[in-house]
Amino acid sequence: MVASTLAGLAGCSVEPVGDDGAADATGGTSTGLPGTGGAATATGGSGGASLGGAPGTGGVSTGTGGVTEPVEPGPATVWLAGDSTVANGPTPCPTGWGKAFDALFDERITVVNSAVGGRSVRTWLYDVQGTKGADGECLLAMDGSGQRVLQARWTDMLAGMKAGDFLFIQFGINDGDANCPRHVGTTALAESYLMMANAAKSRGAQPIFVTPVSAIACNGSTPKGTRGFVQTVIDLGAAQSIPVIDLHARSIALYAAKGFCPVPGGDVSAATGGPVGEFFCDDHTHFSASGAVAIGELVADGLRDSGSELAEYLK
Repeated sequence: MVASTLAGLAGCSVEPVGDDGAADATGGTSTGLPGTGGAATATGGSGGASLGGAPGTGGVSTGTGGVTEPVEPGPATVWLAGDSTVANGPTPCPTGWGKAFDALFDERITVVNSAVGGRSVRTWLYDVQGTKGADGECLLAMDGSGQRVLQARWTDMLAGMKAGDFLFIQFGINDGDANCPRHVGTTALAESYLMMANAAKSRGAQPIFVTPVSAIACNGSTPKGTRGFVQTVIDLGAAQSIPVIDLHARSIALYAAKGFCPVPGGDVSAATGGPVGEFFCDDHTHFSASGAVAIGELVADGLRDSGSELAEYLK
């Protein structure tokens, strides 16, 4: 059961405070859509949907003489929910991998990137308050009917989501903040992912989880992991039959292949040159335009390895 798995992850390491920019404003304006106003429990979600798209778009048709021929998948939208490592970004640096993602697909795919810098999964989803409740989680604003107030970015996404679409969810960088409004515990993170995944499934869309991309940090000449919540996301995906792209592990392997460690000067700064300075901005977390392209290609590789139908759209 997911609940028992999550219970064993309470000691998972988390990212230091302030790694992904300013905290979210707490002014959510949109109330919940039917069936999406509350977080589902980690054990109450529906089973994983198949990787197929809308009816008639991902199966096979019967040709003459009883011969079956594959049907080409039709147009679809890829929806991205995440933080600054996914977001388009206001400048060339930082740029998230989501900005480079559209170029990896053929003309049938439209990418809508709703990732926003500085967000945890809960500040992306909800109007989060500045104090914690008895459960240690930041309090969420409620509307007049007692439903959680949802951010417009989520309700707008759901309003446009259709059968055959895909929803990518990648958080976990800001969620480890000890303070509200960004703080999220492992169980609350899993509940939020599951709520989003079930909302996508109910519309005929396929959710895909992505573990948080690693910052560059080194043990001597070897890159090391920097993010928490990785195993939480992997376990939840396995329990719900939802594809998981382990971008955390893939990014560490990429940094090793590029020989980024040891980082000149010990950490990335505005003065860092060479391949590391070209890949990252003036910190150890955020990517330049070329770095974002490389991370986006890792996500595409993960799609191919996952067997997702979306891989059929890749160039």
